[in-house]
Parts: sequence; structure tokens; C-alpha cells
Amino acid sequence: MTRHGRHAAAFCLLLLLTLLLGATRVQVLDSPSYDGNPANRRLAITRYAQPRGNILVGGHPVTGSRATHSQLKYVRAYTDGPLYAPVTGFASQTYGATLLEAAEDDVLSGTADQLVALPLWNAVTRRQQPGGDVRTTINPAAQRAAYRGLGGRKGAVAALDPATGRILALVSTPSYDPGDIAGTGPAATTAWSGLLDHPDQPMVNRALRQTYPPGSTFKTVTAIAALTSGTITDVDEPTDSPDPYPLPGSTVRLTNESSTEACRDASLRIAYQISCNTVFGKLGDDVGLKAMADTAGAFGFNDPALRIPSRAATSVFDTHMDRAQLALSSIGQYNTAATPLQMAMVAAAVANGGTLMQPHLVDRTPVATTYDSVYRQVMDANVAAQMQELMTGAVAQGTGRRAAIPGAVVGGKTGTAQNGENNRGMPFAWFIAWAHPKDSGTPAVAVAVVVEDAAANRADISGGGVAAPIARAVMRAVL
Repeated sequence: MTRHGRHAAAFCLLLLLTLLLGATRVQVLDSPSYDGNPANRRLAITRYAQPRGNILVGGHPVTGSRATHSQLKYVRAYTDGPLYAPVTGFASQTYGATLLEAAEDDVLSGTADQLVALPLWNAVTRRQQPGGDVRTTINPAAQRAAYRGLGGRKGAVAALDPATGRILALVSTPSYDPGDIAGTGPAATTAWSGLLDHPDQPMVNRALRQTYPPGSTFKTVTAIAALTSGTITDVDEPTDSPDPYPLPGSTVRLTNESSTEACRDASLRIAYQISCNTVFGKLGDDVGLKAMADTAGAFGFNDPALRIPSRAATSVFDTHMDRAQLALSSIGQYNTAATPLQMAMVAAAVANGGTLMQPHLVDRTPVATTYDSVYRQVMDANVAAQMQELMTGAVAQGTGRRAAIPGAVVGGKTGTAQNGENNRGMPFAWFIAWAHPKDSGTPAVAVAVVVEDAAANRADISGGGVAAPIARAVMRAVL
């Protein structure tokens, strides 16, 4: 070969190497930026080229996939969308995914590595792995009872199996149909705008992602702190509590909603039955900030890592307060805030002998099974037994009578949380409870109900009048 031929061959080889290096840079080094480019529709086309796996309730799908006869071949569809929206969330071709649709997206979309039996063969044949189904722990009868009970009012219900942590119901109203925003085009855009602008915020998951002042339901936590710390050793002894109670270091005097004199020096049992603010405000101060914060923390307050597997909003018990603020926090006011799921966890721990199980919404998928696990040991069995007595007394003789179920043992606590500036807003009605059949000591269900627009007086009985019947309906559905 002549010298000129050798130079030409070397130059061609250099050009070939340059092309190979450029292709490598584009396909390997720069591929993430191309994948994330909004103009790249290939990923979306691939993602919606096949039906998505289903979310199952009671063994039956509450989701589906509908053929579109367009470039994005399949769009998500929902059965009883508003009923199960707080569980499923939405999977939208335009707006992404939330809740279970997001948390289990790799399984539902078929992209989870564990779904692929022969990865190399799939890579060679460019075969797409079908999506897997996600089986939830939801009890469909309990879910429907909660939804019917709320009746479209702003509010939420969370129900658990205390012995396992399985979430039996998760309802938020008013709700929405995730199918309305699942696709693309003007219809989805209009529906999305309408949901965002709606004054009742139907897309807010009030059971999982909204915190409220828990009001007198938090007295359950205060009572447990008092018993655990030894501040109270006998639930029937007088508590030396004045009525009204002067908040320490303040000119404000804490009063009771009821005009009865029964709260003055009331025992813990009586104070819990008729929900005395004065007794529990003083108890919180007597217990002290550290013990109160430790007890609340054991239930999950101030835990930002709680997931079911979707993220739950963090329930809050302030750890930096003066004595007056602590007294108010101990009756579920001031900065204390909780999700309905959190307050269902409080009831569940009492029902389960002091052991709080990890709440979970997913039973199993093709790649994983959720096993029952302990979240925290909140209290010893003796304290739990005393609290069970107090809670059953509140239903049998106290403010929670409307939660009673024939043939069942029911424990509960009402609550009315003050709302708005200077408490001028409509109060939130709360009720937490647990139940089991009379012939069985195994706890079957724990539930928390909050109703935002409770048109009732500010007495704790409003929680019993508005929220307790909803809790009873859910517990009956499970029992």
C-alpha cells in the first residue's frame, strides 16, 4: 500500500473512531438527559403501550386499563373511583401518579426488576414485562360503610386491624374520580383545573395527609402518660383538680364545656367518661413535657418516616412549650395536630394490649409480601387494661354511647376540636374507638373519624353525636 493509501486509511479509521465515540457519548453518557427531556415521547409511548397492573380490594380489581386507539395505547380506568381514590390515588398520562399508584408504580407498570424471570432474553427480544397486581388490605364493607357514613361531608375515616396493622378502611370526603384526569386532552385538563379550584379540595387525602387538632380524643394519650409515669396510680382516686383550672404562668383559666360540677377533683375514670378539660390540662402539666412528648412519640407523633407505603403526613406534638401551652396541648389543642390514621393508631395500641403494629395498606404483590411487624411497644399490658376499662366506660356511661354495638365490646373517646381564630370556626367532631365480639378477646377493629363541618355545639358530645355513629357503622361492617 502506498504512503497516500496508508494516510487515507488512517484518516478513515480516525473518523470511524470519532463516530463511535460520539455515538457512545449520546447513547451512554447523555442518555439520562435525553430520557428526561419533555420532548422525548418514547418513554411515555412505551409506558402506556400495555395495560397497567391492577389494584385489588377484597380480591377484586378496583382499577383497569382502557384502550384509547391512539399513540398512548392504554389509559387508566377506575371502578368506584371516588370510593377508593384515597387508597389508589391516580395514575395520569398528564399529571403523574399519587398514593398507591405511585408507591407501587414499578410493579403496576411492569418495570420492577424482580418481575423479570429472564432479563437477558427480554432485553434481546425487546419484550415488555406485563404489569403486576397489588393486593390491598382494605375491607370493602368497611370502606363502603365509612363512605356512606360521611355522606359527602368534609371528613375522613381510618380503620385498622389492631392485631396486625392491616388498614381496613381509608376514606376521605368529598372525593373525586381519578379516571377524570387519567388521560390527555382538554377533558382531563378541565377536570384537573376544576379539582384544584374546588373550595372543598377533593384531592386532599384527609385520612392520610391532613392533620387536625385532635381535641379530647388526645386525652387518651394524656391518660396513658399519666398512668405510665406513675402520676396516676388509681383511676378511681380524686385528682385534686380545680374547676376552672388556672393555666400555669397565665391569667387564662381553663374551663369545661359542661356546666356540671362533676369535673372538680374528678377521678381519672370519671374525667375520661365526661371529658373534663380541667382534669386533663392539669394532668399534662403534672406529667411534664418530656413524659408527655415521649408517650406521644411512641404512638408515632413527630415521626416523618411513617409510610403505608404511601407517605403519611407527620402528626405533631410540640416538644418546646411552656406549662400553659403544655396543658392546652394535653387536651388536644394548641399546636397538637394529628391525622385520622394517627388517632386510629392510638385506639389500636390500647385495644392490642399496648403493642402498636406497623400500619400497612399492601398485603402482597408478585414481588413481595407484607408481614405483620411491631411499630412500637407503647405501654405495658397493665396500663393498656386500665385504658380499655376507661374507654369501654366512656361508651357505656359516658359521651360515646352512640358507638355501642349489641354483642360486642366497644371502647371509645369523643372529641370536639376548637377551630379558627378565637375558636370562632365550626368545631371538628372526632371519635376514636375499637371493638371486638363479646366472646372473643382478640381486637378486631380500631377506627378514627373526623368530621370537619360538624354543625353542633362545642361540647364533646358533638363528637359522640356526629362522628360516633360513623365509627359504629365501620366497626359493625368489620365485625
